[in-house]
Amino acid sequence: MNKVKLALPKGSLQETTLLIFKRAGFEIYANSKSYYLSIDDPEIECVLLRTQEIPRYVESGAFDAGIAGKDWIEENKAKIVEVCELTYSKTGFKPVKIVLAVPEKSNIKSVKDLEGKTISTELVNLTKEYLKKHNVKANVEFSYGATEIKAGNLVDAIVEITETGSTLLSHNLKIIDVIMESTPRLIANKESWKDKWKREKIENIALLLKGALTAEGKVGLKMNVEKKNLEKILKILPAIKKPTISHLTDENWYAVETIIDKNKAKELIPKLKKLGANGIVEYPLNKVI
Repeated sequence: MNKVKLALPKGSLQETTLLIFKRAGFEIYANSKSYYLSIDDPEIECVLLRTQEIPRYVESGAFDAGIAGKDWIEENKAKIVEVCELTYSKTGFKPVKIVLAVPEKSNIKSVKDLEGKTISTELVNLTKEYLKKHNVKANVEFSYGATEIKAGNLVDAIVEITETGSTLLSHNLKIIDVIMESTPRLIANKESWKDKWKREKIENIALLLKGALTAEGKVGLKMNVEKKNLEKILKILPAIKKPTISHLTDENWYAVETIIDKNKAKELIPKLKKLGANGIVEYPLNKVI
């Protein structure tokens, strides 16, 4: 049987990644003692791996595909196929930022002030490219972790990944530049991408994952509407295309169904009720494709 070998990120992205796969229709079971995952698709073989390493192992052909952050793809200078962008992070569904940070009381105000200074980071290559772009020469050293506590004590500045900036703030650090925003990407090995069967399988995975992420920000809404109120309700009712409208057994009533942005539901539902909608039901979605 043909199989796609798939590397999924272990660590901060693991929980959200597995949740998205579940919403996409894949049941994945993780054993705390094993890096191998059980998945209910016999055509996929899943392994957990540190996201930092996934790009180079996909490039080498050890895996046909994987999920890794754009930052780590660039850090590894990996020659892979970017199949699709998947916008999520450890705690939400938005990009993370790669930032340059210094102590609050530091005299360093911009990247230009880093000339001759020392920077600590896990993203060494990415940081060197950033400095080169700004014509700044500085010492960039690899950080094995606890990077935040090094700024001002062991080094002059750090380059770090952040979602909200709260961890940096708690260590009395300030952001002086955003180097890039990063989101996870589904990536593929170039040779695997040339294989017709594997490419179609990877594209199908991408389709379902993107559908699950689109659904994350949407909800379904259905209601019963009397004929006399239909036009004014349709005027305020958003939809991806157009609402679905069907007759009820009573010819004076219609069933109306649509998909809307989740964050608009709390404002829209009271308005619909005032305009005469009845039996309003809001329901979650797994995929929108």
